Amino acid sequence: MVKKIFIEIPTWLGDAIMTTPAIENIIKEYPNCEITMLGSFVSSQALGKIPNVKKVIVDNTKKDGNRYLNLVKIANEVGQVDLAISFRRSFSSKFMMFFIKARQKFSYKRLTKKEIHQAIRYNDFINHSLNLNNETKDLKLYFAPFKYENKSFGINPGATYGSAKRWYPEEFAKVAIEMSKTHDIVIFGGPGETDIAEDIENILKENSVSNYNNLSGKTSIPELIEKIAGLDSFVTNDSGPMHVAAAFKVPTVTIFGPTKFTETNQWMNPNGKIVTKNLECAPCMKRACPLKHHECMKLITAKDVLKEIK
Repeated sequence: MVKKIFIEIPTWLGDAIMTTPAIENIIKEYPNCEITMLGSFVSSQALGKIPNVKKVIVDNTKKDGNRYLNLVKIANEVGQVDLAISFRRSFSSKFMMFFIKARQKFSYKRLTKKEIHQAIRYNDFINHSLNLNNETKDLKLYFAPFKYENKSFGINPGATYGSAKRWYPEEFAKVAIEMSKTHDIVIFGGPGETDIAEDIENILKENSVSNYNNLSGKTSIPELIEKIAGLDSFVTNDSGPMHVAAAFKVPTVTIFGPTKFTETNQWMNPNGKIVTKNLECAPCMKRACPLKHHECMKLITAKDVLKEIK
């Protein structure tokens, strides 16, 4: 009988959200299980509200002291469990899993080289490990959508992975200016993306747009999720907030340049659309454009995006 389960989730917000169909299937198999969850502050804030999660451990092992001693301490804190699962492939994760006391242990591995969605990869890993045959269903986050006073249109100009994934602030602003005629504008972004958000805000001011709210760097992860969930429409780069929108079926246009939309686009969002130029050099999967021209993003215009919105 499986009662106590340890789950290590990915560091990045988007990757963590893409594990939720797999985690839901674990809970489906063991409905009375109690989960101890380990993840980064960001990912554990997003997934820690899953009802079966009884304990959340934030991975701060890089911050103070010897990381590997800290990982052993985490393993000791977890204690004896029936099942231990890690959705990460790093050496540090494998090291920690060695010290986890569990009757069964499974660390994530890619089961095929075919281009399939990452949510399917995670779920296939669980099916293979636990001898299950569950479909990859919707992304799932346990938050209530924020209720805006007026119709709301969100933009997310940031992307944590690197500059190559970012569309240009002036183009985001053009879309926001047009949409401000019918919607209030909400600008999203993390603490490291406030400069981009301010650039967009300044362009909006120059064009006499006042019905906007710049939330960049001002929201907690739960607030970010709730505010995105309540939007009427959303435009974003390939990023964690894109997956938040997918979980709540928000009508979303995602701009893809250097990354594989076949693997990381919005999972199971019937209201999701993609804008990409499908260049020969893409997807390069690089943090910065190796050819120095960044045409995968430069060639995408506000007109392209507005066409998909409307």
